[in-house]
Amino acid sequence: MTDQSFIFDFYSVYEELNFTYNDTEFVIDPETQPCSPFSIPEAVTVFVCVFYVVVFLLAIPGNLVVGLVIGLSRQALPPSDLFLLHLALADLLLAVTLPFWATSVTRGWVFGDTMCKIITVVQELSFYSSILFLTCISMDRYMAIVRAMEARRSNRQLISWTICAAVWAIGALLSLPGLFYSSYSSANSSEMSCAEHYDPGSANDWRLATRVLRHSLGFVIPLAVMLLCYGVTIRRLLRVRGGFQRQRAMRVIVCVFVAFLLCWTPYHIAVITDTFFRAKIVAYQCPARMAVDQALFATQSLGLLHSCVNPVLYAFVGEKFRRRLQQIVRKMRVLERPSLSRTSRSSQSSEVTSTIM
Repeated sequence: MTDQSFIFDFYSVYEELNFTYNDTEFVIDPETQPCSPFSIPEAVTVFVCVFYVVVFLLAIPGNLVVGLVIGLSRQALPPSDLFLLHLALADLLLAVTLPFWATSVTRGWVFGDTMCKIITVVQELSFYSSILFLTCISMDRYMAIVRAMEARRSNRQLISWTICAAVWAIGALLSLPGLFYSSYSSANSSEMSCAEHYDPGSANDWRLATRVLRHSLGFVIPLAVMLLCYGVTIRRLLRVRGGFQRQRAMRVIVCVFVAFLLCWTPYHIAVITDTFFRAKIVAYQCPARMAVDQALFATQSLGLLHSCVNPVLYAFVGEKFRRRLQQIVRKMRVLERPSLSRTSRSSQSSEVTSTIM
């Protein structure tokens, strides 16, 4: 009798629970769901692919001409020209990576894991060496204009070559996090991707450590040094008599600096925001996550444009560069004239012999 009453009470409780609980009213909390992966429309992928190819076709010959014009100077290169020469080399390295990224946009990464690491390291090396060489240029202009006496007493040639070697070494060190990039396919796509790939257990710690190092040493500190040097230098030029000629000489350098900021600062801001999201320093929702992914894709494309910008600036802004280029073209024409005369003479003689025979 007692057992039957217990069973009856149990069923009554069960019926009550079953009546009050309705599974059709269960609502999934969107805050707990993973965000949808970022997908690129086909029209955008085609446009970006063509964009990369065009930039590549402009960057390779443009930077080769810059290297030729600066490198063929008969006089010893001043430090600023030497730094500009190495800046052109860095832009060439960046341009070399463009065909790989153009292919990956349309077909996914098809070059394997090793090439993924190599291309990423080369791109990172180009970026950090570029900003470090721009920093060196700003410091050289500061020393030459604001502290001219100290600059004259120093062995600037030896120092500038030593600085170039140090910049490439620091850039290579800062690009080592590119070794964490790997080619892999996500669960939602069969195409391979070349992206950061950390161990899931320590991914946030590694990503935060490497990005803090790269943001500080590779962007924030050099940017602060450049702004300080250019600010003091331009202020001095505005006060000194005859500073107009020096201002004209600085136009190219300032334009190169501004072009670098316009091309790469948006990408760096997007990467910093992505770092804050991944490290959970800033709370975010799926729309914000999607916006950051779109910003990373768009601003990286803008940054890669930098590889062909400097030659255009030299051609339109740099009077000294145009004069050197015109001199080289004239010399090439002078050298071609004797060879043309020889070929014309040989052709005439061949025509005479042919008629005789």
